[in-house]
Amino acid sequence: MNFKQLEVFQAIMASGSTTGAAQRLDLSQSAVSRLLAQFEEDLGLRLFVREKGRLVPTGEAEALLQDAQGLVDAAQCFRRHTEQLRLGGFNRQLLKVAVPGTLAQQLMPPVVDSFMRQHPGAVLEVLSGSYSEAERAVLSREADMGLVKLPVEMAGLQVKACLEAEAVCIMPRGHPLEKLDTVGVLDLVDVSLVLLGRQRLIRHEIDMAFRQARVMPRISAEVHSVGVACAFVAQGLGVSIVNALLASYCRDMDFISRPFRPRIAYQLGIASLEKSPLSALGEAFSEHLIDAIMAAVRPEDGTRRI
Repeated sequence: MNFKQLEVFQAIMASGSTTGAAQRLDLSQSAVSRLLAQFEEDLGLRLFVREKGRLVPTGEAEALLQDAQGLVDAAQCFRRHTEQLRLGGFNRQLLKVAVPGTLAQQLMPPVVDSFMRQHPGAVLEVLSGSYSEAERAVLSREADMGLVKLPVEMAGLQVKACLEAEAVCIMPRGHPLEKLDTVGVLDLVDVSLVLLGRQRLIRHEIDMAFRQARVMPRISAEVHSVGVACAFVAQGLGVSIVNALLASYCRDMDFISRPFRPRIAYQLGIASLEKSPLSALGEAFSEHLIDAIMAAVRPEDGTRRI
């Protein structure tokens, strides 16, 4: 088994055909077919069956896909790292950072700019996604460090708690809830809600608050990032309950926020691989990132350093 076989397998799974995989990888179709046959022979498994001109993955292929994707991603990351070292020599140091999507778009550009001015030998790779994805990125060594929510979901990480934020209820400007100083569950009876997906810890806490108040939430949409929730609310699709810190980076959108009750607190921290301390560059960036977050915080954002 070799890396090119893994690439072919992943490309066929994504495209559904050897033709599509060949186009993705800039190979001939015969080369793709040959590499797939070698891969199946090496594994001793049948990975695809042909139906109506398409390659349909077997259960074994589906079971192997996530592991194969992780290996392909890691190899591509290794290629980028070695290319960077080749171009810049060992005087340039690569730091890979995983952060929530909202922060990646709104906060990271000025943070990276100012940090690289202070550390001209640094090369930063920024990965964005959910908190869970940040944890997985650190565990798989795709990232050296990640900004995560505490408590973390996965074993094998060491985490330094840095920030605490509160949940807020956000609403379109002019919404009846705007006149309230705080918004509680009973204020949200029959109000259309835009909530974060059920797999998120914050959603479990919100659902618990509604159950304890014996209120059935009226959910109009589910989304998977705070930035998208803010955009939906600004569009008038409902109100939402989100992390005040992340919502603060969407202030240019047309919504109002009020503290949510019962209080839901978020703790955020910097995660790195257990028994593998951050480099001096990583420690410096960690402090720089938290300093930048706190510098942008307003009193109404309900965020403090811990």
